[in-house]
Amino acid sequence: MCRELVAVLIVVCGVFGDDGAVSHGRFMRRDESSTQFWVEEAQATLRQRHTHGAQRTTGHARNVVLFLADGMSMSTQTAARILLGQRQGQSGEEHKLSFDEFPTSGFAKTYCLNWQVPDSACTATACLCGVKANMGTVGVNGAVQRHNCTASMDPARQVDSIAQWALADGRDAGIVTTTRVTDATPAAAFANAGNRNWENDERIVAAGFDPATCPDITQQLVHGNPGSQFKVILGGGRRNFLPNTVNDEEGTPGNRTDGRNLIEEWQAAKAAQNVTYKYIWNREELNELASSPPDYLLGLFEGNHMQYHLEADNTTEPTLAEMTEVAIRSLSRNERGFFLFVEGGRIDHAHHDNHPHLALDETIELHKAVTRAMEMLDEKDSLLVVTSDHSHVMTINGYSSRGKDILGPTDHGDDNGVPFMTLSYTNGPGGRGRPHTNGVRVDVTQDPDFGELRWRAHVDVPLWEDTHAGEDVGVFARGPHHEMFSGLYEQSHIPHRMAYAACIGPGLHACSAAHSLRGSLLAALPLLAVLMAVIRQDS
Repeated sequence: MCRELVAVLIVVCGVFGDDGAVSHGRFMRRDESSTQFWVEEAQATLRQRHTHGAQRTTGHARNVVLFLADGMSMSTQTAARILLGQRQGQSGEEHKLSFDEFPTSGFAKTYCLNWQVPDSACTATACLCGVKANMGTVGVNGAVQRHNCTASMDPARQVDSIAQWALADGRDAGIVTTTRVTDATPAAAFANAGNRNWENDERIVAAGFDPATCPDITQQLVHGNPGSQFKVILGGGRRNFLPNTVNDEEGTPGNRTDGRNLIEEWQAAKAAQNVTYKYIWNREELNELASSPPDYLLGLFEGNHMQYHLEADNTTEPTLAEMTEVAIRSLSRNERGFFLFVEGGRIDHAHHDNHPHLALDETIELHKAVTRAMEMLDEKDSLLVVTSDHSHVMTINGYSSRGKDILGPTDHGDDNGVPFMTLSYTNGPGGRGRPHTNGVRVDVTQDPDFGELRWRAHVDVPLWEDTHAGEDVGVFARGPHHEMFSGLYEQSHIPHRMAYAACIGPGLHACSAAHSLRGSLLAALPLLAVLMAVIRQDS
């Protein structure tokens, strides 16, 4: 009888959620296109980890910074680590990036709801909103197919981001990126769109929809919720803010066909709020206000994406670390804390073009931004999470001796004695114009531009750009409740685990977790009384 009673108690405690309501267990397969499916799936895993003693730290994260290295596969991370070490005169293999030394690491599964190999829109929705979505869609659940404006505007199909959860708790929020600030990945922090490409009204009209019904992503950033509440917005993409009759500060024409200047509208909105604000477009202006930023800061440093670090004009282009520093200084003024999203977005672009040197350097730039955040934020109250949205098809191959130039050829040639590179891609534009002759590969080390930044690595499957890859990506965490990020899990768990540590958003929180078992037991007491009465009658 005692064993039976223990079993009953285990079941009783297990079926009650943290708020005392009956839950549905760890899994109950529902429609994966719903928001609730992914929320419950993430929350069930959180409860399981807490029950099994994963929680070892106390308190909560006042500040949360999510660093996303767009396209950073594990091969990219390894090669960037080696390159950084070799730049410092080491063999490189033994070197470490800043986040290599975070106390907890794990892996996230990156697939879209409808695609095995994902794009940056569905993965950003997972990383920032906690829901798996269809390829090409941003800030909506799986009930929205790409290109469906009507479905994307249905509030029941839209999903909130962790930035919204932070703002709802009285904290501040901001975004920093080296891409356009309205590109797919940062857009998931503030937008709901049936197509990641709907960054301006011209794209909406071209798709056959009315911008008044289906507002473009830039308009949502300036006038929507939560974008209009972001204290810091730093990156590229001026062209989506400006009408096509206007050129920006560097001569790039705007893309808008509605005649609206959304930079001016952003400024007017802040003036109406009677807050301090500043729009800036170059590095000098950023540095001038770094020590004392205004209440709201909009920095757009390029018409399109920001330049690659190794090709950038240092007078106009701030580094990712510099933008991160200013963002942290600005957001740190809120005593309740903040959420900051930082993207190293051009790792992905370099990989698409088979430019390994540029991809690795952009990864090193993200490492520098993480280092700056580590220096500025106390590990006791600030959670830093570093991850990638998806991987790429670059690999590290061959049998080279330790310390061999990671950007050079291997120590051995192929079966025909032709050199091949340590870093190779499965597919991409590097396969064009390099046909085999009688089954013999081209010796790419003889290319006139070999060793230059824009030299393309050789591949054997020619495509206009390289594809993403579908393997898991790393997740690295430092700060309160970092241990919650260990293991292998769905990418959509990431914002829920950050929210757990920060005590924001829906679901289980670290702040209330200590009371969850007590609450479950109290909720079970009426049923327990009935069971005890039955036992007494039987005896």
